Amino acid sequence: MIAIIVKRDQKRQPNHPGEILREDVLPALAITVSEAAEGLGISRQTLHRILAEKLSVSPAMALRLGKFCGNDAVIWLNMQRTYDLWHAERELSKDLSRIKTRKVAT
Repeated sequence: MIAIIVKRDQKRQPNHPGEILREDVLPALAITVSEAAEGLGISRQTLHRILAEKLSVSPAMALRLGKFCGNDAVIWLNMQRTYDLWHAERELSKDLSRIKTRKVAT
C-alpha cells in the first residue's frame, strides 16, 4: 500500500466522512441510502445520522465502510480523526493557550 500525504489548509474545516459518503460515494455507486445501509449491515437511521454528520465513524463502522467501498478502514478513521481534531482545537483554543509546554531537561 502506498501512503499519500496531502497538505490541506488548516483554517478550512475538514470534511466529515458522512459528507464524502453523501456527496461522492453513494452517487458514484448509484445506490439509495436503504441499499447502502443494507449492504453495510446497519440500520437506515444509523446511516442517515452519519450522512447528516450527526454520528461519528467508529472503528467498526470504518471497517464496514472500507469493505463496502473497496478501500481501507484507515481512510475512514483518518477522515473522522481529522474532522474531530480540527473541531476540538477550536473548541479548546483558549484553554490550550494557557497550558505551558514542558521540555525535558538535558
